[in-house]
Formats: sequence, C-alpha cells, structure tokens
Amino acid sequence: MKTITVKFMLVLFTAFLMFFFAYGQEVAEWIVPDKYKEMKSPVDASDANLETGKMLYKKHCKSCHGDEGLGDGSKSETLESFCGDFSSDEFQAQSDGALYFKTTDGRDEMPSFKQKIADEDDRWCVVLYMRTFN
Repeated sequence: MKTITVKFMLVLFTAFLMFFFAYGQEVAEWIVPDKYKEMKSPVDASDANLETGKMLYKKHCKSCHGDEGLGDGSKSETLESFCGDFSSDEFQAQSDGALYFKTTDGRDEMPSFKQKIADEDDRWCVVLYMRTFN
C-alpha cells in the first residue's frame, strides 16, 4: 500500500513540475529595459514608412503573427507559446520603445531581428505597421 502511495505521489509531483515548466514560461513578464520604456519612434507615419513596415512584417513576422496580427500565422501552431494579439488593448498600450525592444532583441521562440532587419529605421517601420492592427 505504501509503495502505491509513494508511486502516486511521485507521478503527481512529476506532472506538477511538467505543468509548471511548460506554462510558467508563457506568463513570464517580458522585462523591457528602462531606456526603451518611454522611447518614441523616430520615423514618421508616412505612407512610405508604413509600406516598408508592411513589407517587412509580411516577410519576417506574418508566418507566426498572422495577416492581421492575431497570433494565428501558419507557424503559430508549432510554437509552444501564443504569439500574442497585436490588436489587443494590452499590446497597443505598450510604448513604441517596448515594441521596438521586443522586435529587436526577441526572447525564447521570438527571434532577434538585429541581423534579419539590420536597419534600425526599418525595425521602427515594423513597429509603426504593428500599430495599424488596433
């Protein structure tokens, strides 16, 4: 009887650990360094900048984040975490600098775009385009 109880407790503890590690990462806060928190975009909302942002988004972001930024891109089902909903109030409430930082540095399954989109203004154009999902 004690062996069954010990085995059951071990299985239960293992299941708890698996749940904790699998879902603990999803809800972890994405810390944005102070210098980015109040940063404003240096690019204006011109048609040319929006078009640049749209083109780069479709090339680099759409496969995970989807056409409308809803987190439903073709690769989203293969990811362990939800990509986020760019149309949500929570997403849109972030500062331009926070979005720029997250796009630039990435984390976990979100890659860094420092090399893929090497020009800083181009990354700002992507942030500008993400604002159109509100």
